[in-house]
Amino acid sequence: MASQDWFEKDFYAVLGISPTADAKQIKKRYRKLARDYHPDSKPGDTAAEQRFKEIGEAYAVLSDPEERKQYDAVRSMARGGARFTAGGPGGAEGFEDVFSNLFGGPGASGPGGTRFTYTTGRPNGGFGGPGGPGGFGAGGPGAGGATNLEDLLGMFGGAGGFGDPTGPSGPGGRYGGPGSRTRAPAKGRDRQATATLSFRQAVAGDVVEVRGTDGTTSKVRIHPGVKDGATIRVRGKGDPGPTGAPAGDLLITITVRPHEVFGRDGDNLSIDVPVTFAEAALGGTVSVPTLGGAPVKVKLAPGTPSGRVLRVKARGVPTRQGPGDLLVKVQIVVPQRLSDDMRRAVEVLAEHDQDADPRAEMFRKAAGG
Repeated sequence: MASQDWFEKDFYAVLGISPTADAKQIKKRYRKLARDYHPDSKPGDTAAEQRFKEIGEAYAVLSDPEERKQYDAVRSMARGGARFTAGGPGGAEGFEDVFSNLFGGPGASGPGGTRFTYTTGRPNGGFGGPGGPGGFGAGGPGAGGATNLEDLLGMFGGAGGFGDPTGPSGPGGRYGGPGSRTRAPAKGRDRQATATLSFRQAVAGDVVEVRGTDGTTSKVRIHPGVKDGATIRVRGKGDPGPTGAPAGDLLITITVRPHEVFGRDGDNLSIDVPVTFAEAALGGTVSVPTLGGAPVKVKLAPGTPSGRVLRVKARGVPTRQGPGDLLVKVQIVVPQRLSDDMRRAVEVLAEHDQDADPRAEMFRKAAGG
């Protein structure tokens, strides 16, 4: 989309958010509006379809930090008093005329002035050649070349504006000195690496050795709670940047080995705890191991069924918001071998329980569905 359109479109109003909204608020609002106006939810509604396109256009700009910065700079110019519409006799000052006056003064295409023409992108003139359709070209006498749209917007607070050492006006930038036309060098390339952690290391955090795809190794501190398959970015541990530029980053893909006893459910740890039939039927207290500390006592209510999950607070994965919980799943163990006394006891129980059918409710629901 041409930046000229930004003068006439209020993307914040389209999404119904404040200009100070952060990225999380923008994304949340976009998702809601996209669901409300998606063509699949309103088939045949052309107004909803157009609204959906406007929402997508607004989000595409505001969700990109650099695009948003340039958009805000352009909008701030519009709020400064000039109205930006198509120029013409008796009409308001146009986008091309505003930039012409800014850089060339009265009679932008006459002597001493520079005529800027908005174009679509051709060589030999910024985006389209001097005065040609498709770019910002210098068409007046004495013009030394084309002016890039990015340079123009950058001078009003966008990416690479005045005061930005990496932008056109900064040292070494397009306006950094006589004849200078290059930006500050970009940072070095990112490096890829892998690390395999034990379950305990992933939960508690540790300093581990990671191996790069180029065979190099390095020591890195892994924060607590990292998940299997996650990618961790370590700033400045990539390839060195050219000519003193900052180094790239190290991107580490994490593999977590499973634990024999514990599992993970988000920020909670899970464990299956075997109990006897008597403990489940009569109730009682059982001891349960924890990953990083002493065992905890868990109380079973009389008649606890197999599969019930009991929650032990704050014995899960540590996070900035506090640790998760430990989820204890009860598993009733059926004796594999019965002594004569045990068999007689079970037979007495079966005799007293012969009128009960634990599957009756299941059959009733199955017939009804």
